[in-house]
Amino acid sequence: MPTGMNIVWIIVAALVGAGVGGVIGLYVRQSISKGRIRVAEENIATMLADARTKEKEILLEAKEEAIKTRTAVEAEMREKRSDLQRQERRLSQKEENLDRKLDGLERRERNLVNKEKDIQDSYAKVEEIKARQIEELHRVSGITREEARELILRAIEGEVRQDASRRAREIEAEIKRETDQKARKIITLAVQRIASDVVSETTVSVVPIPSDEMKGRIIGREGRNIRALESATGVDLIIDDTPDAVTLSGFDPVRREVARVALSKLVLDGRIHPARIEEVVQKAKAEVDATIREEGEQAAHKAGIHGLHPELIKLVGRLKYRYSYGQNVLAHSLEVAHLSGIIAAELGADVNVAKKAGFLHDIGKAVDHEVEGPHAVIGADLAKRLGKHPKIVHAIAAHHNDEEPASVEAYIVAAADAISGARPGARRESVENYIKRLEALEGIANSFPGVEKSFAIQAGREVRILVKPDEIDDLASMRLARDIVKRIEDGMEYPGQIKVTVIRETRAVDYAK
Repeated sequence: MPTGMNIVWIIVAALVGAGVGGVIGLYVRQSISKGRIRVAEENIATMLADARTKEKEILLEAKEEAIKTRTAVEAEMREKRSDLQRQERRLSQKEENLDRKLDGLERRERNLVNKEKDIQDSYAKVEEIKARQIEELHRVSGITREEARELILRAIEGEVRQDASRRAREIEAEIKRETDQKARKIITLAVQRIASDVVSETTVSVVPIPSDEMKGRIIGREGRNIRALESATGVDLIIDDTPDAVTLSGFDPVRREVARVALSKLVLDGRIHPARIEEVVQKAKAEVDATIREEGEQAAHKAGIHGLHPELIKLVGRLKYRYSYGQNVLAHSLEVAHLSGIIAAELGADVNVAKKAGFLHDIGKAVDHEVEGPHAVIGADLAKRLGKHPKIVHAIAAHHNDEEPASVEAYIVAAADAISGARPGARRESVENYIKRLEALEGIANSFPGVEKSFAIQAGREVRILVKPDEIDDLASMRLARDIVKRIEDGMEYPGQIKVTVIRETRAVDYAK
């Protein structure tokens, strides 16, 4: 059992041990803390060294960038300074030039002022001399100022007329030189590219019959059959001594065609009586209507024109049975359409408008026996009512100058119409009309003063006029030709064109004795 002393020693020893242990633990902790502090200080020193290094690098880069920027700015400044110097030099040169020009203008102004003064002085002297000369002329000639002025005006008027006529002749010659070749080329090309047969008919149709006995059957008892046929068709039947033929006469070509078809069917069938006549005429009308539509569609297809109103197609088909001066109007319309398209293409005009207007230019002839007025105006009204373009309507109305042509296409259609009608073989006319036209040409030419003789030649396509040389000079001959052309255009109807040639000759006659 331990004693109290031992216990004390044990307690002391324990306390000493605890103190030593605490001192040792404290020492150990201080050593560890110092190590950590040293490591931290080393890391901080390393980081500071790195930061200083990066700082130096950043400073170096900043200095280099600043140097580059300064260099670029200095170069730009030098360039701008150079530009400014060049501009200053140019401005200086311009100022010097302006100064020189101002000096020149001032000198010219001073010269003009001096010249103006000299001119005014000269003008005053001229007026003074003129006044003295006028007084002298009055004294010498014995005429008044008004009489002298009248004489001078007459003289000047004659000179001006001569100069104007001479200038007109020069201009006409120049225009002809420039345009004849191109016009001849265009028209020749257009005509050469159009080749069509021209069929000539009259206003009657002839229906062959197998024998003269058939004429009695066509007439019928007391003429009832012929009356029924004429009533149903609106066409006159002429039954005369012509062997094996019956003539149909009518102004409307479509009715005449219906009568021809109906009579041919009746003759072929042999049953001819009023009821049968009415039945056959109705069938013939339906057949002719179908033919008209087919012909209109085929003509439009040949002309290359699409989208026409059905009523226009029907009117075009009716032209198959219409003739003008012996020329089939449908064939003529096709020809004019092709010619108009070719000429428009050569001249750079609207080919579509020219071709359609050329195709429809005579559409009024399909109904001109039913409607009053010129066929050009009738056709224009029809085209307008059926929705055609205003340019087409105008070209149709103007192709015979019923309206003043106001477009290139209108002139082209008129020219193509004249070309188609004037070419050899296109038209024919009766001897009576032909003679009347020749006499009218010569009568117009002979009506002018100074004309000695006139001769219509080349089937009335040219008139040659001999004038009296002592009454009409060369310049007056030109005026006479234009006046005669104007009179012919205003007072005559003719196909194509008529050439007017005025001939003036000077004869010198003497006698040897």
